[in-house]
Amino acid sequence: MVDHTASARFAEEATVEPDYLVRARMHALELGAEPVSAAVGAQLAVLTAAARATSIVEIGTGAGVSGLWLLRGAPQAILTTIDSEPEHLSAARRAFADARVPSTRLRFITGRAGDVLPRMNEASYDIVLVDADPAGVIEYVEHGLRLVKPGGIVLVPRVLHGGAVADPVRRDPVTVAYRSLIQETQGSPAVIGALSTTGEGLLQLATAPSD
Repeated sequence: MVDHTASARFAEEATVEPDYLVRARMHALELGAEPVSAAVGAQLAVLTAAARATSIVEIGTGAGVSGLWLLRGAPQAILTTIDSEPEHLSAARRAFADARVPSTRLRFITGRAGDVLPRMNEASYDIVLVDADPAGVIEYVEHGLRLVKPGGIVLVPRVLHGGAVADPVRRDPVTVAYRSLIQETQGSPAVIGALSTTGEGLLQLATAPSD
């Protein structure tokens, strides 16, 4: 029998973060803005690299850790990052500056995702990362699928909700939302979905490419 806990620990420990990401992670933890794990971050970088992404939207800036991983795989991409917490955005600005990411590749938007996303142009982005208020995850993913180009990718970290999603007894609203999101997208003909159990989990949704 496979020891999944040991495998997950090995995957996390095997991931090497650059110094600027280590510093950003420390600052995020000090701020209370829980960052994505290094193992999930590495997956984000691989996906943006494979997609040759040039335009990325991040719903939930935190302190910049996930954004740095996204840009690590797509060094020429423009990142639009949205957060309702000015303090988080300030920390992210410092993290991007520390990593020497040119300001011309960054667009910071302060506001609630539910207010900002409806005003954004549809079919205009290669990647959308949804890492905001879990209670709104289904709404944000719907917006993400609208925003990405044909063949684009929507990514949802933390989707296993600390193991709660796999526990049929857990019926709190956030757990139910994540569980429903996984089940509905896995059975949808409109997307190709994959669920990674590495770290805190990562749901990957690719839209159908245009003919």
